Amino acid sequence: MNTRILTTLAAGALLAATTACGAQSLEGGTSDAAAAAPDVVLDQAPTEEKAADVINAITPDKDLAAKAPASLKSGGLKVVSSIGYPPMELFASDGKTPIGFDPALARAIARKLGVKVTITDEEFNSQIPGVLTGRYDFVISSMTDNPERQGQVTFVDYVQAGSGLLVKKGNPAGVAGPADLCGKTVSVVDNGSSMELAESYDADCKKDGKAAVDILKFPGDTEAMLQVSNGRAQATVTDYVVAAYKSADPKLAMEAIAIEGTESPWGIGMKPDNKELIESVKGALDALIQSGEYGKLLAAWNLDKLAVQSAVINGGK
Repeated sequence: MNTRILTTLAAGALLAATTACGAQSLEGGTSDAAAAAPDVVLDQAPTEEKAADVINAITPDKDLAAKAPASLKSGGLKVVSSIGYPPMELFASDGKTPIGFDPALARAIARKLGVKVTITDEEFNSQIPGVLTGRYDFVISSMTDNPERQGQVTFVDYVQAGSGLLVKKGNPAGVAGPADLCGKTVSVVDNGSSMELAESYDADCKKDGKAAVDILKFPGDTEAMLQVSNGRAQATVTDYVVAAYKSADPKLAMEAIAIEGTESPWGIGMKPDNKELIESVKGALDALIQSGEYGKLLAAWNLDKLAVQSAVINGGK
């Protein structure tokens, strides 16, 4: 249900997700032999990753690490994403290192399983085929878990994401949700799900005998948000993750409001017959949730409202 416009980048460029610094043995021993030849050298998060401190503090779960597929132990976790949808996926200032919540969670899962990780940027529509052919272990790319995609991959759902509103800092128009948009001006991206939502809110206002919503349509998010900044519109409708990212920029002076009832699960997609991997990823995500590390990853990217309480397989309906 994303409204983003994905930037198609060179497919197949395998990116080293992190630099190998800081040895950490899965055995947790302190002998000279263990120090000289650790079982696994865990990857460090990129310095520009907002959740770097959280990621680097994650230690392997010995039980989960022992049950992880042999291919992960020998070749590392191979992850695919489509970089270009902040704050979920974006490049660091070097233009090649993936950061954002999705890469952060992929790195966290790898550390919990005690394995290394690589993250590759691929065009969105190439990701599921890459998983099915075995080129990648899983896709994590703001991908909605729905029945159609469940026919190809098995998902472990990791967030609940929906739509949101952006309003001026301090919310001078008093907009708490869609019911407060009657009689107000709302800016949207033309011909997308945000426009459809705005039109449905307008219809609800008219049905209830209230003033209509004045909908301003624009070709992109930037133009739509500008209308709120300059006072022409009281709110703009967009994906909540976009709203949260923009509201975190103090220069924009905006606030994000989640629109209740629009949420759907986004999932980590894997080959359905790879049962061992699916259980490992589910176990790692549950462990991160229970430890509080998952919540800290979300908080680092201002995405607390996307949190799930447990890892669910194929929860999209």
